[in-house]
Amino acid sequence: MTVDYDSSKNLHTIEGPHAALKWIFPGAKPKSILDVGCGIGTWLRASLDLGIAEAIGVDGSAIKEGHFLVPRTYLKQRDLTQLLDMGRRFDAVLCLEVAEHLEKHFGPTLLDSLVRHADVIVFSAACPGQPGQHHVNCQWPSYWQKLFNERGYVCSDDVRWRMWTDDSIEPWYRQNMMIASRDPYSAGKEETIASVIHPSMMSFFNGFQAEKTRIETIRAANSGDFGLKWCRETLQNAFCSRTRRLWKKLVT
Repeated sequence: MTVDYDSSKNLHTIEGPHAALKWIFPGAKPKSILDVGCGIGTWLRASLDLGIAEAIGVDGSAIKEGHFLVPRTYLKQRDLTQLLDMGRRFDAVLCLEVAEHLEKHFGPTLLDSLVRHADVIVFSAACPGQPGQHHVNCQWPSYWQKLFNERGYVCSDDVRWRMWTDDSIEPWYRQNMMIASRDPYSAGKEETIASVIHPSMMSFFNGFQAEKTRIETIRAANSGDFGLKWCRETLQNAFCSRTRRLWKKLVT
């Protein structure tokens, strides 16, 4: 199954993962990482730069030639709606801003794929209302926490508070990130992860809602039906254009 996602519109930077990995792994670095939903390889590139010996990426979307940031031998293309089996385990698995792109009924399968490959999962996924390409299953962290608990993993969001004020990291990571660790005895006994919106995300939410309102006004004025596909593509294009401008202001 191919997900409607164009990695060339990816707004993520190399600088964000470079900074974030130091917060995620403040002590000993993992020797091997699997990045599920790696996109163009920003986290793979940052992992290798940090000195992690082995970093392998998996993605369900076709990555255009010239867009991948590490040699293509690091990339394995797989259907993320199916149970993944790499034939081995890793020290850690990353799955960052991926789950929201898969229909809700594929969520449990994705988590089964993650826990099959490591005892430590670094995870983030878009919250309800968070704009982006093909966001079809936006959930608060507690939703994913429950699924991890059912698989014997304890979840903590300490990492997002450690990186909360680090402006070099994209705000969606600082808002949504948590770490799930295998601990069948304690799974489900930890505190529920809070639902929060990072202040730096408010401009994205507000900009998206403004564009949505504008389109609804145009449709009403013309008494016409532009169709769901037209509305979706218009919203996505507007969001991508606006966020590029906003992100450029943030990093300059």
